[in-house]
Amino acid sequence: MNKAQLVEAIADKLGGRQQAADAVDAVLDAVVRATVAGDRVSVTGFGSFEKVDRPARYARNPQTGERVRVKKTSVPRFRAGQGFKDLVAGTKKLPKGGEVSVKKAPKGSLTGGSSAASATVKKAAAKKATTAKKAATAAKTTVAKKTTAKKATPTAKKTAAKTAVAKKAAPAAKKATVKKAAATAKKTTATANKTAPAAKKATAATKAPAKKTATRKATAKKTTARKTK
Repeated sequence: MNKAQLVEAIADKLGGRQQAADAVDAVLDAVVRATVAGDRVSVTGFGSFEKVDRPARYARNPQTGERVRVKKTSVPRFRAGQGFKDLVAGTKKLPKGGEVSVKKAPKGSLTGGSSAASATVKKAAAKKATTAKKAATAAKTTVAKKTTAKKATPTAKKTAAKTAVAKKAAPAAKKATVKKAAATAKKTTATANKTAPAAKKATAATKAPAKKTATRKATAKKTTARKTK
């Protein structure tokens, strides 16, 4: 019997196929969610569903016989209730008509069971909401980072362009400075060359009278010597 056949089997008792499908889905969903969360789902006379942790172990590959290490894992386990076991073993007979008689739940247990199931569903819904909030926050953070990166990119490009222009202008400025210094040196050299002949002439002019004066003094000395003789 598959799920569709199970729905068909209980459709007449629940007033329609859609109601039966919804009931089966709701029961299975509640059992799976509770088992995954680590809770034990127990139905008196039918059995219990629970989560079992298996430690890491070594096993053998049935095809090659090779020893393989199996990682730690968790598996679901179903344990049949005593009434279910008795019916399967044949110690109790199935009724010809009506529902299978299993132990009835004690008074008040149905209310507690429904509240536990609703609590499990609420926990699952809260987990989903928390996950959705985290995903939304992560998405907003990603969008903000992308926006900041986009804004920073033009600024970085402008800065890089300015740096490139400054680098290009630096050699030109150096060349202009060198040219100005060379021109200034040339002008200084030309001025020095122009003033040098004038300085030489002035020096020669000052030396000439001194020579004449010395010559006159020597002539006077010779004349005085002759007179004294």
